[in-house]
Amino acid sequence: MAGVVVIFDFDNTIIDCDSDNLVVDGLGATDLFNELLPTMPWNSLMDRMMKELHSQGKTMEDIVEVLKTAPIHPRIVAAIKAAHALGCDLRIVSDANVFFIQSILKHLGLDECFSEINTNPGYVDEQGRLRIQPFCDFTVCPHGCSLCPPNMCKSVITEGIRASIEGRKRMIYLGDGVGDYCPSLNLREGDFVMPRKKFPVFDKICQNPLALKAEIHEWTDGEEFEHILLKLINRITIEETTAAQFITTDFKLETLSVSGHEVFHKALPVLQ
Repeated sequence: MAGVVVIFDFDNTIIDCDSDNLVVDGLGATDLFNELLPTMPWNSLMDRMMKELHSQGKTMEDIVEVLKTAPIHPRIVAAIKAAHALGCDLRIVSDANVFFIQSILKHLGLDECFSEINTNPGYVDEQGRLRIQPFCDFTVCPHGCSLCPPNMCKSVITEGIRASIEGRKRMIYLGDGVGDYCPSLNLREGDFVMPRKKFPVFDKICQNPLALKAEIHEWTDGEEFEHILLKLINRITIEETTAAQFITTDFKLETLSVSGHEVFHKALPVLQ
């Protein structure tokens, strides 16, 4: 469905874990991570952890092998593939990092399904070490949103997505974390938000659901994820098709009215 943009968070939404913690725990760096956690911003901490792991002889291949173990419900894979096959524009907006996300998507065979990944940059430097940077350099250009972490306001990203696409597009937004609350608030009438039940964003929304203009459809697991997402895509398809038919009918009626008006103004000669 070309008129639908589906925006996914990644950690605890597409995959059923936090990818940062997965790598840190999987490569045996949990104690150091917990020790440093109170002392620096998250992105800086993850960059530091990649430095420590590299100094211990851990390679990029080691990191990728851990990422391949990320748990994901098979129905979520099926749902993403189905939404892509239906012509939806699928995008990721995540506070993870691009290297982790791309590695996992490639392993799952989902890397071709997404038109865009908006997340914290990650790259391999000349020493073969993974570097992780914040999406927004908040020391130079803060985004100014009090609801979001300093490195990323997801509303800024989602509004940028909306502004960049042509024509009328309806959004479906799926997420789990506190950082997904701000973009949920900024969705419009006709959009849908799918918060994961028993996760922070759902708890925030439940405090005042009337603050949202979008319809709320919570989900718990992969089966509900698939069922609700595809149902909403189908609903939008039907509504947009019906609206297009009404427009076409109105145009035809207007054309007939104009044509009839023109006919009655063509005077015929009166025979004497």
